[in-house]
Amino acid sequence: MNLYELDTVEVVSGLKARSFSVVELVQVLLARIADLDHLQAWVHVDSEAAMTQARQKQTELDAGSVGPLIGVPTGVKDIFYTAGVPTTACSKVYADFVPEYDATTVARLQGAGGIMLGKTATTEFAYRDPSPTRNPWNTDHTPGGSSSGSAAAVAAMMCPIAFGSQTRGSVLRPASYNGIVGLKPTFGRVSRFGVVPLSWSFDHVGWMARSVGDVALMLQVMAGADKNDPTSLYDDVPDYSAGIRNPDPPHVGVLQDYFFQNADDDVRTHTQEVVERLSREGARVEYIELPESFERAMADQFTILNVEAANFHEPLLKEKADLYGPNIRELVETGLGIDAVTYSRALESRLQFIADAEQLSKKAQVLLTPSTPTPAPGDLSVTGSAMFQGPWTSTGLPTVTVPSGLSQSNLPLGIQLIAARLEEPRLLNAASWCEQVLGKMPAPPL
Repeated sequence: MNLYELDTVEVVSGLKARSFSVVELVQVLLARIADLDHLQAWVHVDSEAAMTQARQKQTELDAGSVGPLIGVPTGVKDIFYTAGVPTTACSKVYADFVPEYDATTVARLQGAGGIMLGKTATTEFAYRDPSPTRNPWNTDHTPGGSSSGSAAAVAAMMCPIAFGSQTRGSVLRPASYNGIVGLKPTFGRVSRFGVVPLSWSFDHVGWMARSVGDVALMLQVMAGADKNDPTSLYDDVPDYSAGIRNPDPPHVGVLQDYFFQNADDDVRTHTQEVVERLSREGARVEYIELPESFERAMADQFTILNVEAANFHEPLLKEKADLYGPNIRELVETGLGIDAVTYSRALESRLQFIADAEQLSKKAQVLLTPSTPTPAPGDLSVTGSAMFQGPWTSTGLPTVTVPSGLSQSNLPLGIQLIAARLEEPRLLNAASWCEQVLGKMPAPPL
């Protein structure tokens, strides 16, 4: 096996066993990045700095200092502050911005022994203006957004794990389009400090990797309170890996209605076949109806997102309007035109949906939907639909996408699992069991 094929858990295990060195691993990945430059997954890779980190981590490992992510080379989405390293949000507006401090998540990565391999491409300000990144499964198809570079980098084995963010569907959608695992924890479970905002009510930090074990390991390091983020939660952090070692068949609540009605024939048929397979293997499956408040949820989310994006971008738009891409500019201008009463009504309506969704999530160990309405669209001017992730980002419930097979056009498909608030252990247990039943996704045909 080539070193670049190793997932995060395998990297940590191999380094501890001295099967290879951190320096060797980083050298291999840097060469891989260079070989796959046509995918345009990265916006900043400093090979010399990465090698310096590799040598430092190897010294720490040799001295017996073994953090949970020791030597793990990680992609960091280019909206995460990185001290002394450009954070451009892939926008001309931030072209010259170099932060003086790290995002909390980046600091925790490094504190756990991880390596920032480089900054990955994002859609501009994590909205809809596409990045140049290509999908490694088919370069004529979108990798999704907004965490496009992170998804493509992990899928193409340029790094074993990478950070993303999700305001509607920006972790799970690109993860599904690229055939990898994506996790969005409970709102507040992971600090957002030092991450360029889009919408304060909905922004989540998440990540993508090639196994459920990988995303659980990263959650173990990232979860926990942060005094710099007033939305972060002070609840105890459990052992997220415990439940994935020998997972039990889960109780699965399948949500059809909206999700099957808006899926194309390929996705609908595939998802039904996956559900039947899970049932045959021992999962307890039942079909659950959505609450009435679901009907307004997406409209409310757009209203809130528009206003909150406008709140952050208004000063910048006044100074640098000509530097904004068309989609993010339209978002901000729309938000500036929404009155306070409309915004307040959306907030009030959302509270009902959050309460209903929490009750819905308790009807089974996990809820299940297709991850996306279609495979990755064959149109590089779009990033795909976030309509299947948006509801759960609005409610703040934890979600994960697990690869489930290939479409008729040989593009990845996935299933989305949703759990109750702070029930990541149950979510990851179910995801791990599904992963074992469905099997690992093959590598893209690069």
